[in-house]
Amino acid sequence: MSHKEAPVTGAWLEHHAPGDRRFLKIGDVGLESGETLEDVTIAYQSWGELNAAQDNAILVNHALTGWSDVTGWWPSMVGPGLPFDTDKYFVVCPNVIGGCQGSTGPSSIAPDGKRYGSRFPSLTIRDMVAAEIKFSDLLGIAKYRLAVGPSLGGMRALEWAVQHPDRVGAICTIGSSAVATGDQIGTASIQIRAIKNDPYFNNGDYYEQERGPIDGMGIARRIAHLTYRTEAEMDIRFGRELQGDDTGRYAVESYLDHQANKLAQRFDANTYICLTEAMNSHDIGRDRGGVVAALESITIPVVAVSIDTDRLFPMRLQAEIADFAPHAVPLVTISSPFGHDGFLVEVESVGNVIRQALDLAK
Repeated sequence: MSHKEAPVTGAWLEHHAPGDRRFLKIGDVGLESGETLEDVTIAYQSWGELNAAQDNAILVNHALTGWSDVTGWWPSMVGPGLPFDTDKYFVVCPNVIGGCQGSTGPSSIAPDGKRYGSRFPSLTIRDMVAAEIKFSDLLGIAKYRLAVGPSLGGMRALEWAVQHPDRVGAICTIGSSAVATGDQIGTASIQIRAIKNDPYFNNGDYYEQERGPIDGMGIARRIAHLTYRTEAEMDIRFGRELQGDDTGRYAVESYLDHQANKLAQRFDANTYICLTEAMNSHDIGRDRGGVVAALESITIPVVAVSIDTDRLFPMRLQAEIADFAPHAVPLVTISSPFGHDGFLVEVESVGNVIRQALDLAK
């Protein structure tokens, strides 16, 4: 992508067409840091209808670079007769706070009329859930039948189970963990550094510039994408083949360039940092006596799902959840050659697990 083609940010901004997004103002959200995020807006999408008993709602928590349109990032999962069956269920997906697709985040306009940029506060997974609780209250949902999410979404689902077991019937966490690992934090820290070292980053205040830190975010995305897939896939698909154009690139370089360029069109560098740092801080055992004690405190059914080739969230992390949550089913392992991204690809297997989790819901 040339400098001329690159946007300052791929965030959805207030002058853009809303598409299918809806917006709900949830007021102020108190954060773990002691700060207050004022006048918060949540962008969301929904499918199906909330029934009279208000007991058929499903909360879908998206992953790091996901957004509210589940049908866009998780195809063949939402609709009549599909795993999130809209003939039976009211399916809701909010864009997480700190995000960049309509919910309040670093690219949003702050109460003083300027974009937050570097002034946006640090967030934790628990802050995100606090916002989702307020959102759910205003939407009229006292209790979800199921909270489900992959990766970052699974972290939030776990926090729902620990903090608010009265608000959710069961959870399903896919390719996620109870605590961030040193390996994950190490890999993520390199991605954050790549963005911050971009000469156009300007300490996060780049929205009024002609160019944003697209190159830095592109490097971060390339690193991340390798952790989302598998060594075997990269070698079988690309090996040492050249792309065959005038750049002299290897085919795998071209593939990673493509992934970086796609993300630049729909994501924001500050959001990438904000959400990645929140994931790094994830620890359901913090101030609760440790991870095992927190897991043992969960009183609702838990379905923990692993992908057998996931090198970012290896199987032992989901096994920990299944082993210590008292009402967890045995670990469900999905076989896939696609690593962490297997949850996006193996829709039949994942769909069967979703149906199982819905049947378990209290």
